[in-house]
Amino acid sequence: MNKKVIGIVGVGNVGSNLAFNIAINNLCDEVLLKDIREEFTEAMALDITQASLSSNNKTIVKACNNKEFKNCNIIVITAGITRKPNMSREDLLFTNAKIMNSILDDILPLNPNAIFIIVSNPLDAMVYSALKKSNLSRNKVFGMAGVLDSARFKYYISKKINFYYKKIDAIVIGSHSNSMVPLISQAKIDDKRVIDILNEEDIQEILENTKNGGAKIVELLKTGSAYFAPSFSTYLMCKSILNDEKNIFSCSVKLEGEYGYNDIPLGIPVVLGKEGIEKIIELDLNKKEKEELNKSIETIQSSINILK
Repeated sequence: MNKKVIGIVGVGNVGSNLAFNIAINNLCDEVLLKDIREEFTEAMALDITQASLSSNNKTIVKACNNKEFKNCNIIVITAGITRKPNMSREDLLFTNAKIMNSILDDILPLNPNAIFIIVSNPLDAMVYSALKKSNLSRNKVFGMAGVLDSARFKYYISKKINFYYKKIDAIVIGSHSNSMVPLISQAKIDDKRVIDILNEEDIQEILENTKNGGAKIVELLKTGSAYFAPSFSTYLMCKSILNDEKNIFSCSVKLEGEYGYNDIPLGIPVVLGKEGIEKIIELDLNKKEKEELNKSIETIQSSINILK
């Protein structure tokens, strides 16, 4: 039986928590970590492996150099810088695109069959950069964002409910920015439409809080951003791929005619299985949602035009 291997490039808060989730849940045989901070990465590998083995799990976590980082089934890229004072949006885009290209130069030759999940920001633009640099098909290179944004959407819906419920179904599409599109018209609580349960004021508050969910955490933390929810969202994607679960997630994937657009990554619902993205789901959107999605696409296109 072939080993199942997940590689993680960028061992910050998201990368290290992702490695921990993978190991503690025994998802694969090995997790390979790669980061420019070599001693820190080795420390994370030791710490997480010891946690895994204390639970009698088989997963081993290793700190790797370029030559050792190979034969991965899935590679998650979280590396990149955050925007600093006096740094323009263009500076951030160019810097992180350069980092993305350098990473792919290092890891592509020894990982020819890997599926790439991009977590680096600006997310949709980084998916575009990775696709162009790797020349891989869109089912092999896509981004994690909608899974996280949808989780935040569900959280803010749950905060407004004053009765016991079993399940909330809600999804966010569009860009990973405040121009995202939480589909309130399709959100359900125990198969009942949210718009039939909550009033308009509550609904608008849910939508605004969802769009600013990440910014709220940044505001409270003062330094840094969210990492538990992003890392667990990525873990769920890895799990669906490795176990061929064919679950539906909102992921940033390059459109090829879907929703009326081409050659632009956008967060939309997809089916994730052993081949990566195995199906793209086109939702029926109302007029307002289509208009909001167009604005979301304009945001992404602006970033792509800068990179071009």
